[in-house]
Amino acid sequence: MSDRFSEKSRNNKNRKENTSAPLKPESEPDNVVDIFTRKKVIDNNTNRIVRMAPELDGLEMLYSNDANKDKMFSMKILCWALRQNGQVDAMVPWLSRLVPAQDLKDPLNGHWEGYYDNKLERLFYEPPVHKVVELEGAVTYFQSLEERMERVGAEGNEEPEIIQEIPDNIGTHAVLTGNSFHTITLTQITSWRLMDDGTIQAMIADTDKIDNTPVLPGDECLYPVQKNSDFKYFFHHIIANKIKAGDPEAVAAFSRLLDQ
Repeated sequence: MSDRFSEKSRNNKNRKENTSAPLKPESEPDNVVDIFTRKKVIDNNTNRIVRMAPELDGLEMLYSNDANKDKMFSMKILCWALRQNGQVDAMVPWLSRLVPAQDLKDPLNGHWEGYYDNKLERLFYEPPVHKVVELEGAVTYFQSLEERMERVGAEGNEEPEIIQEIPDNIGTHAVLTGNSFHTITLTQITSWRLMDDGTIQAMIADTDKIDNTPVLPGDECLYPVQKNSDFKYFFHHIIANKIKAGDPEAVAAFSRLLDQ
């Protein structure tokens, strides 16, 4: 969900840069090359994520929706993700999943509008070069996914292994409810784990197993919120705090979400 309302009008998008947003292809091109083998990709599992780079400079995603046609909203980017075919995506917690910014689906028919650097007041549409370099350098340095998966298969271990774990730097909360939203619990996400099958798990603390504070990434008390049957949605901490405080606008927006 949006972490703040952007006062910039749509005209700002045209005024800052003339570059148009790239069109998303209807299907995967047949000339995609595997970043590990440098061979042409032919299987259907080539879009798995192999590395994450936390967004530490406050870059944001901009989006609009049909209910507010003259406004744009902003949301902090959690990280940039490198896929096996070399594609780099900005990842944001959205509704019940971590999704590429360009693929978001808003209950009010939301649309990705680009990326925004608030410090430089710059709108852009492609992943920053420094993040692409960081991701490609890291995945070259560390053990490749293919080698890891071959070893796991040889050992007969069917459980996914952790490739990487990054802290949540944008204040993501999970909404938990076991009684159809009659009561809810808002729990902070501590970290995000990339598994060797390409999935990303949002980690929360089991309060009964906390031995030390603060709870940091890698702590034994952490477990994936996706494995909690009460998990429903992700919210940014600003929205979560407004819901906790009973803010009428935030509660109304949350109620509309439940009606979808």
